[in-house]
Amino acid sequence: MEPAPLGRTAPLVLAVALFMEQMDSTVIATSLPAIASDIGTSPVALKLALTAYLVSLAIFIPVSGWMAERFGAKRVFRIAIGVFVVGSVACAFAGSLGAFVVARFVQGMGGAMMTPVARLVLVRATPKSELVQAMAWLTIPGLIGPLIGPPVGGFITTFFTWHWIFLINLPIGLAGIYLAGRVLPDIEPSGGGSLDRKGFVLSALAASGIVFGLSVVSLPALPPVVGLATALFGLVCGWLYVRHARRTPLPILDLRLFSNPVFRAAILGGSLFRIGAGAVPFLLPLFFQLGFGMTPFQSGMLTFASAGGAILLKFMASAALRAGGFRNVLIAGGLAGAAFIAINASFTAGTPWPVIVAVLFASGFLRSLFFTSVNALVFAEISEAQAAQATALAAATQQISIALGVAVAGGALEAISLITGEALTTHAFVWAFLIVAALTSLAALPFVWLDPDAGSSVSGKAPVARSTTPINPPQE
Repeated sequence: MEPAPLGRTAPLVLAVALFMEQMDSTVIATSLPAIASDIGTSPVALKLALTAYLVSLAIFIPVSGWMAERFGAKRVFRIAIGVFVVGSVACAFAGSLGAFVVARFVQGMGGAMMTPVARLVLVRATPKSELVQAMAWLTIPGLIGPLIGPPVGGFITTFFTWHWIFLINLPIGLAGIYLAGRVLPDIEPSGGGSLDRKGFVLSALAASGIVFGLSVVSLPALPPVVGLATALFGLVCGWLYVRHARRTPLPILDLRLFSNPVFRAAILGGSLFRIGAGAVPFLLPLFFQLGFGMTPFQSGMLTFASAGGAILLKFMASAALRAGGFRNVLIAGGLAGAAFIAINASFTAGTPWPVIVAVLFASGFLRSLFFTSVNALVFAEISEAQAAQATALAAATQQISIALGVAVAGGALEAISLITGEALTTHAFVWAFLIVAALTSLAALPFVWLDPDAGSSVSGKAPVARSTTPINPPQE
């Protein structure tokens, strides 16, 4: 029996909490110099605080599914908001680099639980026929948060103080805790079994090692060799976790889910596409500022156009999937999204801003269409009992692929500079966009072999008519 519809209020409450997290994770990038000056450190050293947040996400996302099963998804979601708010207030009052890094790590603990548990609440409390529309609410914060974060951070730092970047989360978080308690459905804990402690340690070392390594390589606050060594350590721990999970009845991340071809395609295709999603917010502001001489605020206002496309998609995702189904929409969306990333390489200082806005608007629309579709496809053909595991796996691979996207973009710029012997020029950005676009286009491949009827109970597309009469009927 399918659950009763959630309505619009509950998905909106979940989305607002996730928007707070996504905004906060990017808004401080613009304010690093002001924060560093105030607490007596350098902006380069302060980038360790950004990395600490990502590492915290990587460590605690794998355990989010078990926590929700053991203590109840609604309860864990509200506690996660509380932990995030405590970390935010601690950031605002941090007086040293060490205190700020610890505060960001605490924020990451809350953020690690908010996203996967919010998806779990939505999946468990939403009929499959309405899942696409509900998922659109959770997709939009992840798309527009990184885009509007830099201009908002610059505005707050310029006209107020950087402390308000974090203090603003206090009233929002308290409202979120209250509203979540009022409007979210009560989902009883299912037990969750005992915690796979060895699996937790191995998965935490693997994910945090890879994310930390990629972050250091792409934004070198430490020597790049440290990042490479750490990423390699993470890969070794990942291999050890795979061996462990194969012989453990209840692993913390159940890799047996990948035997489901629909789930496997959604995770693989989504991860490849997120390379572009991670790279573009990193490349575009630098391209506009270093290549075209724009101010941070000017470049931020241009990149905000992508947010408009993402919001428009919310009203059209269901219709697109009903018409084309997951397979066709994801193949077309993956290829078109990659093409629009490549178009960024054609921008010059003389390109009219309405043209740039139009391209970024369309790009935001396509990214939102792809992510809304692929996030729903993750849950389209799995059982309710597997939903907690699916949310944790999807969230963990998402963080790694986004970090990989930033690393690829930063690595491409560095490599081109080394090859040409020049500082960053528009030529380097052109090649970086083309490389990222080529990798992003690979996201369409996992869906080529997907059954045309995959996820039809979620997309609403009528199954493809097939003849039930064999061409050569067997002889009796």
